[in-house]
Amino acid sequence: MSTEPQDTPYARNHIDGVWTDSDTIRESVDPATGLTLGRYADGGPKEARAAIDAARRAFRTGGWSRDRDLRAKALFEMSDRMAARRDELVALLCQENGKIPSEAALEVDLTISKIRYYGALALTESGRASEVKPGLYSMTLRQPVGVAGVIAPWNSPVILSVRSFAPALAAGATVVLKLPAQTALTNSLLFEIIAETPSLPRGVFNAFTESGSQGARLIVADPGVDVISYTGSTRVGRSIMADASASLKGMSLELGGKTPMIVFDDADLDAAVPVLAKAVTTFTGQFCMTGSRILVQRGIADELRSRLSAALEAVRVGPGTDPASEMGPLVDHANADRVDQVVADAAAYAKILVRGGRITEGPLAAGAFVRPSLVEVEDVERPIVQQEVFGPVATFEVFDDEADAISRANATEFGLAASVWSRDVDRPLRVGRELEAGTVWANTWAVIVDQMEEGGFKQSGVGRLNGERALEEFQEIKHFVHAAPKLP
Repeated sequence: MSTEPQDTPYARNHIDGVWTDSDTIRESVDPATGLTLGRYADGGPKEARAAIDAARRAFRTGGWSRDRDLRAKALFEMSDRMAARRDELVALLCQENGKIPSEAALEVDLTISKIRYYGALALTESGRASEVKPGLYSMTLRQPVGVAGVIAPWNSPVILSVRSFAPALAAGATVVLKLPAQTALTNSLLFEIIAETPSLPRGVFNAFTESGSQGARLIVADPGVDVISYTGSTRVGRSIMADASASLKGMSLELGGKTPMIVFDDADLDAAVPVLAKAVTTFTGQFCMTGSRILVQRGIADELRSRLSAALEAVRVGPGTDPASEMGPLVDHANADRVDQVVADAAAYAKILVRGGRITEGPLAAGAFVRPSLVEVEDVERPIVQQEVFGPVATFEVFDDEADAISRANATEFGLAASVWSRDVDRPLRVGRELEAGTVWANTWAVIVDQMEEGGFKQSGVGRLNGERALEEFQEIKHFVHAAPKLP
């Protein structure tokens, strides 16, 4: 039990329209200073059970699943509430999650448009109808699957939870949301914003914070949950799929990534270098689409090696609350130590171009700060190429031609995203067609729009979020056949 004064911020869970406490109270810590920010009710199986029961009851007894006008109205109201409290969310993300202000603002602003998009999509219908034979009519009807279990990570808790629960609500499902403890105060503010939605019926949206995984495991295994939408690591995604198999429930998984940033000889390096550096440092590299593999054609390798090394060495590291910071801390000390060790281990088989690592001296020493690292490696089978680091670390890999670039880019189990840099208008399309990735950018990176689907190939996921397809992840298709009586 925490000994913190009771006047510090206290984050609770929101289940069945009521704010609830938990048996265990823990502290939320500022990753930049190590100081306590507040306390939170640490949920688990008890909260998960109550949330599932409430969501099931709301789905079966309320009008939410059939009233698309109500769903659209509630989502529009929710978006307005998010906009009204935008600055609070941004400030809290900077403090508790460590994001710099521009990145925290980006995360929150993306949620506002996304909720509105799904509010509009709630009013659409995409079924089909046909007289397949004389007097025989056939039609399909989309209806909500039931209860959606959403499990989102700490690296971008606001946008990544909204990306799943907004289409679930638009489809007519009810929601059980589990968010991690690293962002407990941010989670609670998000819960509060959703709870303020006037038209949202009780029990439709239920949410809790959990430091462990037992509550999440119950959501995955319980037959009262009809579909799982999970964002996180590939390792955990495999476990979720196995645990959910007993009830054959629907599954939407966006998992790990190892994004290759493929730079050809004819690329505009003045445009590319700043983006490549930002692709390594955005969210302190704690991003499934981090540009963690720099693949460069041999003819410009020397120049890009020099320019990118200088750009990464110049990154200003500091607290997310400092407007001058260009990269904040990692989420906690354990992750900072882990990332530092990854680079140290790579020195045995690769050339360290930029050795960032832990900051252990000066005013930042108390926080979970690391500086960006760049590691040149030739063998694609090495761990630093094959494994997701989830920190500001990139590999530098040299290739000879298009075939070599494609082979190297596809050499991992991941297939979430890729980026191709070239002045040749045809090359990005030609190369992109051969890349095993769910998203391919040409001369840019991390451009995501609400209207277009997002997801992974290979071990980077199952299903799609964003776009119209996201609604389908939370719907069933029912086929009606009607035989008209013959006229006398």
